[in-house]
Amino acid sequence: MVDDPGTAIDAPGRGAALERFTPVLVLLAVMWAVELIDLVTPGSLDRFGIRPRQLDGLVGIVTAPFLHEGFVHLLTNTVPFVLLGGAIALSGPRVFGTVTVVVAVVGGAGSWLFGAAGTVHVGASALVFGYVTYLIARGFFARRVTYVLGGFVVVVLYGGVLWGVVPRPGISWQGHLFGAIGGVVAAAVVHTDRDATTSARTIDPAAPRPRRWYEPPELP
Repeated sequence: MVDDPGTAIDAPGRGAALERFTPVLVLLAVMWAVELIDLVTPGSLDRFGIRPRQLDGLVGIVTAPFLHEGFVHLLTNTVPFVLLGGAIALSGPRVFGTVTVVVAVVGGAGSWLFGAAGTVHVGASALVFGYVTYLIARGFFARRVTYVLGGFVVVVLYGGVLWGVVPRPGISWQGHLFGAIGGVVAAAVVHTDRDATTSARTIDPAAPRPRRWYEPPELP
């Protein structure tokens, strides 16, 4: 019996595509699980958000994206997080992870440094703003037509959310602003390295791939 070549080729492709979305779905599942736990447990987990210029508030840089002020707040962030995060995840889990970490750190640090005293910053909106600007900016750094066109689509669909960086009471505009800055930083970090790699291998296809900033050095 001869295997169907179409099945042998297509099945791994579908599996690989689904695997790329796994980090996005895992992070989203954690957000919803945390909000459910917050609903049924005494006290509010939101106290673990970013508290500006308080040392114990630094933990919020890690925890804040998973905390929300209720299910309406979480649902508002869910759709753009899945769509924009999924678009980034198409480039692979390493790119998605790098972008997410850079945006979370820059956005969280900006909120901690410049947020109003006595406030607590929670929510995945900083990630959403960072994903928007990353998808827009990566075409500039990578110089790829597909990325430029994709960035144009993002501007049309989600460009309006960038008004969220304008200071308004009751809104973590600092998280939005610095999350957006983090997206541009992430685009520069990820695609500057990729351009250098592509250029080196174009000149000499047999040349070893240069080590990227997030990869450990090879042992001798």
